Amino acid sequence: MHHDAKVSVIIPTLDAGNYLKPLFASLRRQSVQTDQILVVDSCSKDDTINICKAFGVDCIQIEAKRFDHGGTRNLAASRAIGDIIVFMTQDVLLVNGDCLEILIKPLDDPSIAASYGRQIPEGDANPIETFLRYFNYPASGRIKGLGDLPELGIKTFFFSNACSAIKKSSFQEMGGFPPKTIMNEDMCLAAKLILKGYRIAYQADAVVYHSHHYSLMTQFKRYFDIGVFFRRNQWIRDQTDSEKEGIKYFKEILRFLVDNGQLNWIPYALVDTATRYLGYRLGLLEDRLPLSMKKCLSLNKAFWES
Repeated sequence: MHHDAKVSVIIPTLDAGNYLKPLFASLRRQSVQTDQILVVDSCSKDDTINICKAFGVDCIQIEAKRFDHGGTRNLAASRAIGDIIVFMTQDVLLVNGDCLEILIKPLDDPSIAASYGRQIPEGDANPIETFLRYFNYPASGRIKGLGDLPELGIKTFFFSNACSAIKKSSFQEMGGFPPKTIMNEDMCLAAKLILKGYRIAYQADAVVYHSHHYSLMTQFKRYFDIGVFFRRNQWIRDQTDSEKEGIKYFKEILRFLVDNGQLNWIPYALVDTATRYLGYRLGLLEDRLPLSMKKCLSLNKAFWES
């Protein structure tokens, strides 16, 4: 499919001026050239729009308060000309010139509807963030389907919009991303595809730099939102025990820090893990919390406005 397929790249942005020039440049260097780069911007106050114009990138602007993880991407996808839609975030950087080619190659297989690439930490990432990238994005690729649920559990549905590709026909068949979702719209779509009988490819050789510098408070709020997502998408939790993955994460991060001689990071790792877990558990109880408290605890405050 991909040899003659058109490719559209969709990137949601907000004050992305520090990221876009190297990202656009890395896209231009790809062995597979894109037919469209489409930015959907939430009224950035920096030079995001000017950079898009300089690179000849298509741009849709929306009010910041109207941004929605699923709905905004659906809006951009409705204007995509490609047979394959590549979703990226503004803060990734493609490592190799064949990243896109490797990413979309599995879509030749009729049974594979989507793929996602490997994220590796940037040079200034702390040990916790470094481990998280290796935990979620191993060095070996894999094709995932419904039969992998007993082995992989919730990781069967793991999928990331930071660097992903999906056949437009499959995207439309699933109705796109769920609109008005607090986060994890990518996992939701992946779960629907897999439960429908499709498979998803993890392409470990399609590599991007992508890591964060989240504070403990930000991590708490992110995981509160993750808990809200799972409470509102019980059908995903019913397929597997998502908390088993948390136990595995805790054991492996301790082993990682010991093996790498970073014992001084163990206390922080304990606090970080406890912070995430507390946020997640509170998110699962969001139906018992007043709206004012949910706004306070959430990272995505606009979600609670309507």
